[in-house]
Amino acid sequence: MKSLIILALSSVAFGAELSNIKQLTSGGENAEAYWSPDGKRLIFQATRGGSKCDQIYVMNADGTDQHMVSNGQGRTTCGYFLPDGKHIIYGSTHAAAPGCPPDADKSKGYVWAVYPSYDLYIAKDDGSEPKRMTSVDGYDAEATVNFKTKKIIYTSKETGDLDLFTMNLDGSGKKQITKGFGYDGGAVFSRDGKKIAWRAGHPTTPETKAKYSALLKDDLTSPMKMELFVGDADGKNAK
Repeated sequence: MKSLIILALSSVAFGAELSNIKQLTSGGENAEAYWSPDGKRLIFQATRGGSKCDQIYVMNADGTDQHMVSNGQGRTTCGYFLPDGKHIIYGSTHAAAPGCPPDADKSKGYVWAVYPSYDLYIAKDDGSEPKRMTSVDGYDAEATVNFKTKKIIYTSKETGDLDLFTMNLDGSGKKQITKGFGYDGGAVFSRDGKKIAWRAGHPTTPETKAKYSALLKDDLTSPMKMELFVGDADGKNAK
C-alpha cells in the first residue's frame, strides 16, 4: 500500500530528524500529490475501493473530504490544478476504452507503460465538464501548470519520441521544446515561469538506443540512466 505523507522539516541541518509528519491517506495506492494555488487542497491519483487502476482525487490539505474527480473509467495520471483553482488537468485513457489498460509487461524489466490512449483533459475541480485537450495518436500525459504564466507543460509522443511540449490553457499554441533522442518527462516550471526542471533519459550507446527504441515500440519506457535537467522555459540552455 502507498499513502501520502506531507513532511515539514524541522531543520535543514545534516542529520536533523523530520518532525510534524502527518499521514493524509490510508489504504489503496496513493501518489503524486500537488497543491492548489491557494494551498488549501491537494490533487492526487489513487487506486482504491473498487478501482482496478488509478483515478484522480482531490482532498483538503488536512486530508479531509477525499473524493474522486475523474469519471472512474480508464486509467488516469498526473492531476494538477489550473491557476484559477477551479479547474484541473489530468491524463486519462477513458476515450479509448472504459476499462483499465493492461499493466506494463514486467518480464521486460522495470518498465513504465506510456499508453498511446493517454490524452489530456481539463475539467472543473469537481470533475464536471471535461474537455479533451490532446488527440494525437500517442502518449500525452505528465502535465503540470505554471500559475503565473498560465502555461501547461507535458510529455507527448506526438513526434514518435517522448518529448516535452508546452501549450496555453485553452490548448492553443502547442510547441515542442525538447528534441533529443530519449525520454523527457516529469517537467515543472519555476515559480516565475522562466525555467523548467525535468527528468530525462537520453541513451547514447548503440545498445541503450536499441533498447529504448524497442521498448517505445511496445509503448513502454525504462528509467535506465535517468538524470535531472534544468533549462529555460522554451527548452533552451538545458544542462
